[in-house]
Amino acid sequence: MMRREWIAAAACAAAIALPARAAERLSVPVEYHKLENGLRVVISEDHKSPTAIVAVYYDIGFRIEPKDRTGFAHLFEHMMFQGSENLGKMEFIRLVQSNGGILNGSTRFDFTNYFQVVPSHTLETMLWAEADRMKGLAITQENLTNQQGVVKNEVKVNVLNQPYGGFPWLDLPQFANENWYNAHNFYGDLSHLDAATLDDVKAFFEQYYAPNNAVLVIAGDVEPKQALAWAKKYFEPIPRVELAAKPDISEPRQEKEKRVSRPDPLANRPGLAVGYKAPDRKSPEYLALGLIDQVLLQGRDSRLYQALVQKGGFSGSVDGGINMLLGNMFNINGPTLWAWFVIHDPGKTADEILKAADAEIAALQEKPLEQKVLDRALVKLRSALYGEMEQFVGFGKVDLLASFALFDDDPGRINRLEDEFKAVTPELVQKTAREYLRPTNRTVLVLEPKATPAPSAAQKK
Repeated sequence: MMRREWIAAAACAAAIALPARAAERLSVPVEYHKLENGLRVVISEDHKSPTAIVAVYYDIGFRIEPKDRTGFAHLFEHMMFQGSENLGKMEFIRLVQSNGGILNGSTRFDFTNYFQVVPSHTLETMLWAEADRMKGLAITQENLTNQQGVVKNEVKVNVLNQPYGGFPWLDLPQFANENWYNAHNFYGDLSHLDAATLDDVKAFFEQYYAPNNAVLVIAGDVEPKQALAWAKKYFEPIPRVELAAKPDISEPRQEKEKRVSRPDPLANRPGLAVGYKAPDRKSPEYLALGLIDQVLLQGRDSRLYQALVQKGGFSGSVDGGINMLLGNMFNINGPTLWAWFVIHDPGKTADEILKAADAEIAALQEKPLEQKVLDRALVKLRSALYGEMEQFVGFGKVDLLASFALFDDDPGRINRLEDEFKAVTPELVQKTAREYLRPTNRTVLVLEPKATPAPSAAQKK
């Protein structure tokens, strides 16, 4: 259930036309409350359709999972669907689907989330069900053993037995980062998954799946006063816990380019991925990098697409972004990368491709962008932001609200994003490109495909 489909919105939304309402200022209704047990509750009323979205975000992702239990955060995501105090195995899923709803969960660097999109008249039922598994998950050996098998199979299907499996979303962070918390195999070492015990699961649940380590978002066709009353009724009786101190997840400044390669016996064509360590997410430079991303990478008008695809003919596409393929630049709270990658023709070398890309980056470093170029990047980014919010029946908006509440204690930031980006100047873009897109701040990953067999004597004739 580690979904990645709906988090790549910026890459595709940049290519769509600016929404008709884009001339208006973004104004998302936001109510923010904190219950007595520490649960943060965000309510966003929107009556466009008779649907409601319920999402619970827990402040635990694969970044800070136990060192000898890699993949544990993801394993636990699966455990949350195995039953609770009043709902038997898989009954949560059947409850949502029998009411015409959809649901999912995912594990990311800095959170694990669960959400449902349902007819609005079922809102109270969904809040009750989410509270039921927060207070009383069915932690049994049978459920654990079953889900260990499911997750191991998912690793095999999505990574080990898949051409380009894990390239580059799983590989690149491991090579680029120094701190174990940012650099381990978050999908999970199979031996670690096998070693997980029932006591491990219970301790993990008690520590991280607590109300004071979570955000509840209620959005859509809801009446805020009633929604808050139901949130209090079902969630407030759940006791808070003493949370453990968070580990140090900082990364040192990178001073030397890293070059690594990985063989892929299932791949037919070589791959190249390049990741640059990004600025701190609370810095002006981080916003500038978001605009650089639009100029260099997003859409067919981007400079890397023009250089690598249209002119260079190295590949049919170039993809990437900030927090590439694992989210977006807003739903991550620790060190991340700005990265791009291609699956390219065998006759081209990584150095040839890098040379063409470096020329486009150097242009940003040598002189400030023209204001009209920066303005176009702002338009593209705004279009991507609106597209992001509409993703998955409006879940994208919920994702932003939850992330800003979880990381910043400030879901209202969603309405200030445009102004924050408008404050970025051409000079700041140039400064950011010089510091963060320097070769000594990057990791170059080359994926080596299976060897091409030499032609036989008969084939040569």
